[in-house]
Amino acid sequence: MNDKMENTRSLSAASSGTISLDGELTVNRLGFGAMRITGDGIWGPPKDPAAAIAVLRRAVELGVNFVDTADSYGPNVSEELIAEALAPYPKDLVIATKGGWNRPGPNQWTHDASPAHLRKAVEGSLKRLRLDRIDLYQLHVPDPIVPLDASVETLANMQSEGKIRLVGLSNVTVEHIERARKIVPIVSVQNRYSFADREWDHVVDYCEPNGIAFLPWFPLGAGSVAGRLLERIAKAHQVKPIQVALAWLLKRSPVMLPIPGTTSIVHLEENVQAASLQLADEEYLELTGIAELAS
Repeated sequence: MNDKMENTRSLSAASSGTISLDGELTVNRLGFGAMRITGDGIWGPPKDPAAAIAVLRRAVELGVNFVDTADSYGPNVSEELIAEALAPYPKDLVIATKGGWNRPGPNQWTHDASPAHLRKAVEGSLKRLRLDRIDLYQLHVPDPIVPLDASVETLANMQSEGKIRLVGLSNVTVEHIERARKIVPIVSVQNRYSFADREWDHVVDYCEPNGIAFLPWFPLGAGSVAGRLLERIAKAHQVKPIQVALAWLLKRSPVMLPIPGTTSIVHLEENVQAASLQLADEEYLELTGIAELAS
């Protein structure tokens, strides 16, 4: 067996370490985001459904036991593909989904986090995912015309009914989190975040001491300065820039749970390889300082 084959076979998301969701569920700290397995514009089925299914199955083979999706991805398509690919699910696999956004067309998003819509959304996700209970259900985004308390209370009620195990939030501020925590325990927060996009640094800093998992989306920061630094550090480690970006996230906080998505098995394996990439402290600090350089 050559070295490349050996390295591929030894890849495991377990190299990232683990994180506990409210002391109830433990998952490896490198998950999979299932938004991109849909069609263009996050609309309709993918051009190659078999390839999407193969990526999902390979992710689980590589030790990924946290998969994040939403009813609005497709809409419905991502959840349906996950069930087709992975059900009946391995005992340690956590499926997280979200509701509160509608998809009227490609690249179009509209709010609806009303209690009636969220109830319908949870029931729909249960059916599509072939589950009796959703391990982690996240409010996709606060609705500007629906009180946050009403949305969160609906999820708390469905948790009491046994349809949701744990509750999370997405695209929120610290104020949103604190308001929600007065209603129901919040185990995760999902916001846009990367080494070069640190708008939500204070949310990460809030989540860590409170034991709340932070799920960063769009983990590869943009910008020429960021790009040059990534390239230099990646070259030193003989890896890809996205792997360095993911390694920075994992080093940033023990509550960090990156969920990079892809439609390619090759890219999936590169992402999982980042789970074992150790950045030197100097490299980490250089990347951490990029936000100040770019501002």
